[in-house]
Amino acid sequence: MQVAPSKELLPFIKHYLFLETSGSGIKKLRLFSDGNTGIVFSPGKNLTIDNKKNIHSEYLPSSFLYGQITEFKDLYVANKTMLIIVVFQPAGINKLLGLPAHELRNLFIGIEDILGKKGLELAEIIFETTSAQSKVNILNSFFAGLISDKKNSIEFLIPESLNYIFRNKGIISMSQLVKFTGYTERHLERKFMDSVGVNPKRFINIVKLHNFLKHLNSNRSDTNLTQLSYEAGYADQSHLIKEFKKHTGLTPTLYKDKADKVAVNLVSFRPSLLMSDLYNLQQSH
Repeated sequence: MQVAPSKELLPFIKHYLFLETSGSGIKKLRLFSDGNTGIVFSPGKNLTIDNKKNIHSEYLPSSFLYGQITEFKDLYVANKTMLIIVVFQPAGINKLLGLPAHELRNLFIGIEDILGKKGLELAEIIFETTSAQSKVNILNSFFAGLISDKKNSIEFLIPESLNYIFRNKGIISMSQLVKFTGYTERHLERKFMDSVGVNPKRFINIVKLHNFLKHLNSNRSDTNLTQLSYEAGYADQSHLIKEFKKHTGLTPTLYKDKADKVAVNLVSFRPSLLMSDLYNLQQSH
């Protein structure tokens, strides 16, 4: 379930997500970037993340903030779980908390390390509250309190740049963004890193890929992958598949046909996603 925040929070928060994983046993969830950051509330502290640096997975805090993700992450959840996610606007976490977004990139940080004691108290209240609407009201009240003392910003470069990228569905070049803004590429990179957490070229690619995902998930059985790749602004199908695999670790076919979408950028693997499929995919890298 996706719920919009209060109107005053829209410049900072995109929406709240209530996601439920069903069934028993351990499930693998693959998370990849959608260009946003977020805060996750996970009752029971039963999420672990695959740490590629060692053999063992690491438990994530029951409530944590994640920054921009530059490579997909594999999470594991035990049994049935309800996840509550605050999805920020691309520059929302920087505008709301004043943190340099690039310092959060690829990190999963306990809420107390970002919001202190108030963050822990917020998580406790969220876990104790049963009604979804009550949880939304609590979140709205908490984040409204964070912006109450902030002055209005006169910085228009990032909002206008983001709107331009979204309006063109990521089918633009850096030279076009430079021409649109009137600023140098180096200046745009510095501003994007501080506000969004990734450089503008990477963000453009994320938006472009998610535009393709909208086409792919529309169940247009009469349209082949080659046509979809052209519609999404890719030069050809091979280029699309290469970018898709780099971003998600999957092929478009595996994503569409053999993975359950908990959210657009969070997929749970079905039993039908056979080990042979994954092995063949790894061999193709």
